[in-house]
Amino acid sequence: MKTQRAGYGLFAALVALILLISGAIITSLTTLGADDRRQTASGAGTGGRSGKTTARTVGTRGWAGSWSAAPGKAGVAPAGGHSVRNVVHTSIGGSEARITLSNLFGTEPLRIGSASIAVAARGAAASPGSLRRVLFGGRPTATVPAGGHVLGDPVRLAVPADGHLLVSLFVPPPGGGTVTLHPRARQTSYLAAGDHTHEAAASAYTRRISSWHHLTAVDVRNPAARGTVVALGDSLTDGAGSTPDADHRWTDHLADRLRSGRWSYGVVNQGISGNRLLRDGVGPSGLSRLDRDVAGRPGARVVVIALGVNDLLRPAGRANPAEVTAGLRSLAERARARGLRAVGATLMPFRGHPSYSPELDAAREEINTAIRAGGVFDAVVDFDRALRDPYAPERLHPAYDSGDHLHPNDAGYERMARGVDLSVLTGEGEAARL
Repeated sequence: MKTQRAGYGLFAALVALILLISGAIITSLTTLGADDRRQTASGAGTGGRSGKTTARTVGTRGWAGSWSAAPGKAGVAPAGGHSVRNVVHTSIGGSEARITLSNLFGTEPLRIGSASIAVAARGAAASPGSLRRVLFGGRPTATVPAGGHVLGDPVRLAVPADGHLLVSLFVPPPGGGTVTLHPRARQTSYLAAGDHTHEAAASAYTRRISSWHHLTAVDVRNPAARGTVVALGDSLTDGAGSTPDADHRWTDHLADRLRSGRWSYGVVNQGISGNRLLRDGVGPSGLSRLDRDVAGRPGARVVVIALGVNDLLRPAGRANPAEVTAGLRSLAERARARGLRAVGATLMPFRGHPSYSPELDAAREEINTAIRAGGVFDAVVDFDRALRDPYAPERLHPAYDSGDHLHPNDAGYERMARGVDLSVLTGEGEAARL
């Protein structure tokens, strides 16, 4: 009997060994298959003639961008210790949040004495019970190096989709100096003397400002998120001409559409008013912003590029249409190399604007013809056709014109968002259909 039991034991051991080896082989093959899928999704090794990509399928690790604003210019910070309460609008919700602080234009290190995040109630007031302390590497203070940025620790907070957050930062004395900000935010934020970052009440925040200070991103943890759509653009993406504090930029409307459909994506707006594609000016050039403002966003899957009109309009460096088209093509190629799907927007009309001329309009049309012909982007969003006057295609339709004949009004921005075929964002359909 002992010999029989020993035989059974030896047989069981051999079976276990075979199962272990088989499992290792299967795991290796699965891993290789996943690596192959990631490589194909990023556009490498596909053998495709166009090199076009669909949205990447690699995991987001649960993080997606809910809000972002590109650092646009340097400003002068208030003297003395002060708190800034940035009000930001979310696109996608989540169970945790983390913030990014920038000192891109700073000439010396930026000291943060304390920080908090909360769900907004109204104005500068926080929703009861929602205010959370933000730490940096486990510490309540941070120093952001000149030209650099700092990522805050994740904070457990029920972040609402299509809501508002308050991100409050205390800059200790002496204050002053250079501050990195995003001007023309179309959103009211607040300043207070002293440290009031951990107060839910709004009473100390007596000064209103129209720029976001130091803060450049709010990410959320959301396991259901499929990624982040990044809009890289100028004032037409920044929302110039829309109603302040109403969240009527075209990217806000796009986020609304994505939430109401089957696409679970965050949408972040990287528009800078006055920004150019080819040259620095109001903010760094679009060509130089790809890594930091687009590929650097967590879960970035798709970039919608809406740049070029300021390269034509700005007298300091008017570009010819061939230069603009080449710049757009280069930006798209670099985006694909980073695994992003590159969607491009046509340039909208501007007859009636002080800078308009028939020659500039002809240049705009030449750029749009190249964009529509393919070979520049993976897909096209035709903002021009969506907003132009059908009886005078060189100008905006009066129903969509904010009054300056360049920037849309609220209805125009909503029309832009409705002109985006949502399947284009993930590569599930053909070019945008209006």
